[in-house]
Amino acid sequence: MGRSFVEYGAVAARAALADAGLQWRDIGSIVGADTVRGGYPGYVAGDVREGARLAGGPGCERVRSVRVRAQAINTARAQILSGLADVVLVVGADAAPKGFFRPAGGDRPDDPDWLRFRFSARPIRRTSGCTRVGGWPCTGHTGGLRAGQGEERRSGRAQPYARYRKPVTAEEVAASAVVADPLRLLDICATSDGGAALVLAGHGVRTSARVSDPVRIRAVSTVTPRYPNTVLDLPDIATDSAVAVQPAAETFRESIARAAYQEAGIGPDDLSFAEVYDLSTALELQWYEDLGLCGQGDAAKLLQEGSTSLGGRIPVNASGGLASFGEAVPAQAIAQVCELTCQLRGVAGDRQVTGARVGIAANQGLFGHGSAVVAVR
Repeated sequence: MGRSFVEYGAVAARAALADAGLQWRDIGSIVGADTVRGGYPGYVAGDVREGARLAGGPGCERVRSVRVRAQAINTARAQILSGLADVVLVVGADAAPKGFFRPAGGDRPDDPDWLRFRFSARPIRRTSGCTRVGGWPCTGHTGGLRAGQGEERRSGRAQPYARYRKPVTAEEVAASAVVADPLRLLDICATSDGGAALVLAGHGVRTSARVSDPVRIRAVSTVTPRYPNTVLDLPDIATDSAVAVQPAAETFRESIARAAYQEAGIGPDDLSFAEVYDLSTALELQWYEDLGLCGQGDAAKLLQEGSTSLGGRIPVNASGGLASFGEAVPAQAIAQVCELTCQLRGVAGDRQVTGARVGIAANQGLFGHGSAVVAVR
């Protein structure tokens, strides 16, 4: 804690290169997932200067570099498929402030993210709007939340990179402070520092000798929200007024899943496991349904049956999820794909999903954007 995001990213990048058996000179491009909390104005983690700093080696200032946010893995894959690079390093890192996230950079009335915070609830103290947590009860699967709390959260115990590894009981969750009813403090992930990195390579590129059967990306789905729900991810509210509108045929999370399944040529029944964006317990339950792991309204039942636990029909967040890592925003989606890779290689240790062959990682971001990655072995 307390270090620059560049330091976290450099550590993750070196570990990824070592795992692939590559050197800095083997990298043809660096894609950085950006952050607004690096001490600079704007989004800088993946620009040319920061790409060189992350690389930390001689000559790396000549490497192609790009900065993105939710599109880091997709951008790297596109560069490989287009022939711009054979090997691409993807890095995401953040040094987050304590407490709940809030908009950076002051008042920005033309910025949908700023508007989301300002209009999602009444003012708190002297700040405009509310923390993001205040809006979750409007969007998360709170109907089955209490029923879904009856299982001990223990996945992080087997995750060596987890920040929180102590098991949390249902009684401890119920005894924690209410933050946004019915969400309690231990229903919500913490903010965190951290970094994650991946090496993507084209077919025929030789990496580590021990990776004789590489994990392959079968699909990358990125979906924008459907008008008029483009600013506030709230049900049936237009962006320019408080007038109710016709609900969309599917949620943006369902759109993410559908696009990923279509590109990969699979369905939810083909999955061995899933990694989902669990900012809160309610949101994890919602992902069960939107990924098609169960029917609508059956998420709490799926959890209570043990189907999403290690050894169950469809393990979810065997990594421990954000509940164990905390939220380092530019790193979290990349870290999910790192977990897909470990599971599909069969090297996840005590958290290994038996016979893992197909995995999906699903994430979401500002005002209704999201992405999913399907990987296979």
